[in-house]
Amino acid sequence: MLLLACTLPACAAAAKHGKKAVKVASTQVVVPGPGYDQRQDAMQAADDIAERQQLDRDWVRQTLGQARYVAAIAKAVTPPAVGVAKNWQLYRSRFVEPLRIRAGVAFWQAHHETLQRAEQQTGVPAEIIVGVLGVETIYGQQTGNHRVIDALATLAFDFPASHPRATERSAYFKTELEQFLGWAQRSGRDPLALKGSYAGAMGLPQFMPSSWVKYAVDFDGDGAVDLVGSPADAIGSVANYLKAFNWQPGLPTHFPLSFDASRLDMVTLMAPDILPTFSVAGFQDKGVVLTGEALAHPGKLALIELQNGDAPASYVAGTDNFYAITRYNWSSYYALAVIDLGQAVAQAMRP
Repeated sequence: MLLLACTLPACAAAAKHGKKAVKVASTQVVVPGPGYDQRQDAMQAADDIAERQQLDRDWVRQTLGQARYVAAIAKAVTPPAVGVAKNWQLYRSRFVEPLRIRAGVAFWQAHHETLQRAEQQTGVPAEIIVGVLGVETIYGQQTGNHRVIDALATLAFDFPASHPRATERSAYFKTELEQFLGWAQRSGRDPLALKGSYAGAMGLPQFMPSSWVKYAVDFDGDGAVDLVGSPADAIGSVANYLKAFNWQPGLPTHFPLSFDASRLDMVTLMAPDILPTFSVAGFQDKGVVLTGEALAHPGKLALIELQNGDAPASYVAGTDNFYAITRYNWSSYYALAVIDLGQAVAQAMRP
């Protein structure tokens, strides 16, 4: 998970790999190195984690000391160059394509009963669950090759410093590192063996450690939660996550729309971003034209803009369920890719 799992804003150039800390006027300048065992900030963090999580201090120090700075991870969180336009159609084509659709059909057929049970228990449609797992990892085919401990340590202690939110992002990954170590100790997992994305997300659904702790469930009833080896646990956990973020059974994710240019107030419509804010009447007052079932929608709506490079942008009216999907990965492009892939797989399932 995404994620955040993994669409993280970042900034330019990661610090160089392989240099040791140097001292300037008695002040240590921390520069990423090959290990964290000699880093005072990392070892202090280890002591704090041990105290808060009630873990063995030596174990935490020894484990974190074996983490390695990975320059490729720092580079992976670097955003596109300024001026590179987003392109929804190009983004969509990466996910709604024959390979993922075929894999989705096979996954749905193999786990039909489990998907049905998850939908019955949570109200989250099978096609949304299938869409998430397909976008995230192609149903377990691509779960990441980075050691989770390396990814979390790199982004906790060496998040690219020139990013305007570097302090905030570093703090977030320190929290995820803490959750990871506590979870690994309690579950008996080897924290040095687990692999995942460059942001430290794990398993078929790419849950960050804190999401694994809060939302992962034992859906196959074997007494353990395994998002790496159990498709059933992955299915149940994705559904549980979306339910926790207020998924509403039976509510569409979005509606088509058009604009009345004579009274269009785009500035006001775009101000709340993807947070559903406007009633149907409020939408119409601002120049949005809705038709069909959208006119009977009882809740709030958001104007979702999807840029298409140099071509005109696409727009939809997003509901609270669209917003729920963006809590999995804070991107409207991601959410609509999940929706469209799930629908494409469902369509391919039909005779």
